[in-house]
Order: sequence, then structure tokens, then C-alpha cells
Amino acid sequence: MNRDLEKAALRGEPSYVWRAGQERRLGLIRQAAEQRLQGLILENGCGVGMYVDHLAPFGGQVIGLEYDLERARLARSISENILGAAGESLPFPDDRFDLILSHEVIEHVQDDRQAIFEMVRTLKPGGRLVLFCPNRGYPFETHGIYWRGRYRFGNIPLVNYLPRRWRNRLAPHVRVYGAGDLMCLFAGLPVRVVEQRIIFGAYDNLIQRFPRGGKWLRDLLQSLENTPLRWLGLSHFWVVEKVPPLQAARKS
Repeated sequence: MNRDLEKAALRGEPSYVWRAGQERRLGLIRQAAEQRLQGLILENGCGVGMYVDHLAPFGGQVIGLEYDLERARLARSISENILGAAGESLPFPDDRFDLILSHEVIEHVQDDRQAIFEMVRTLKPGGRLVLFCPNRGYPFETHGIYWRGRYRFGNIPLVNYLPRRWRNRLAPHVRVYGAGDLMCLFAGLPVRVVEQRIIFGAYDNLIQRFPRGGKWLRDLLQSLENTPLRWLGLSHFWVVEKVPPLQAARKS
């Protein structure tokens, strides 16, 4: 397998261009963050820096953290505030950030529970984590699969509907989540869930090839987010707030 495909398998593909899908998600982040956009912000897993760049104009100080050094170098062409480190060991003190963004990242880390713990640890009380990650109910595995020892890139149908042990043999390089899985990741941590929903994609690539039909499909699928069929959506969107120590003690 060539190096680019290997990286895509292990770490996914970051946003290289800014289109309607990214703009929609930025709107969700802004609504979730509220006044925290004027504070200290961390994008944990910033790729080449697209969201770092688009969060900066709202008045806060934005830091990007990226594990892949090649992508971190590209991100530094956008912002000087880019660090190279792993999400399971954030190089920051406790109670540091007003807002943390984790955009389609935790499915790729070695230890997702530890990565969540670290983000909660470094949030200030009252700070929020905005989390996007893959939904197991989506009919396609978007990160490709391994079949007969070879990696096959692309959208593979129905893989995530298989029993977990079979699904993980085909896609050992990436996790997928149900709501219960996410609840387990946050179990015992000093947080409250502010919002949890499932969203569909923006299908920008499809719209580029088939403008009229692609836009019709996008609008149809996004309209399902307010129906029971939302469980078929592409990604979980969770907003989690760190609670003050006294409130956390009462919860426990």
C-alpha cells in the first residue's frame, strides 16, 4: 500500500478545501460555543488547519494540535499556533481551554477513552467540547476496508451493520460509534451533555458532479435530521460542558 493510502487509512483525510459542508459545521460549532469563541480554543486534531483558520476571526486565540507532522507543517502556513502531539497526552495544564473542537478525530486515535479524558481535563469548568465522530448507523463505511490483506479506499456499504467483531476485522483502522458508545467514553467524567444529535453530510463532491440532483439529495437527507431516520446520518454531533468541581461531586 502506498504511503498516501496508508495515511488515509490510519488517520483519515482532513479538509483541504472549504466548502458548504465545512461552513455548515462551522455554524454548528459557533452556536455550541456561544461566548467561548472569544476565549482560548483548541482544535484537537487540526489536520492542515482549515478550522483553525476559520475560527480565528471570532476574536479568540486558536491553537491547533496535530499528530501527523507533515500535516502540522502545512497547518503552520495558516497559523503559527500549531503544535505536534498526540491527543492521548495533551501538552497543556488542567482547566486551560474555553472551547475544544474534536472534528472526526477520536475514531483514529490509539485510545479514544484517554483522548476524551485529556480533553475534559484541559477544559475550564464551564468550557465546552464540540465533538464530531462517525455514526455506526450510516449505511457506508467512509474510511475504506481491508479485504484479503489489501486496503480498499472508498465508501463501502453495510460494513457498519455487521456484528462488531466482523466489522472490526474489515475496518481495524477506524472506530465507529453508537450513542451508547459515546456515553461510555464520558462515563465518570465531570461533564454534562448539552446537545447530542446525528447529522447528515453536505455531499459537496456529489453536488460538484451533479449540481441539481446532488443539492436535492442533500436537502432531502438533511431534512431527515428531525425525524426518526436521523439514525442513518453520517456523524454524531455532541456538545459537552465541563461542570464545576462541586457540581461534579454532587453527580457522583
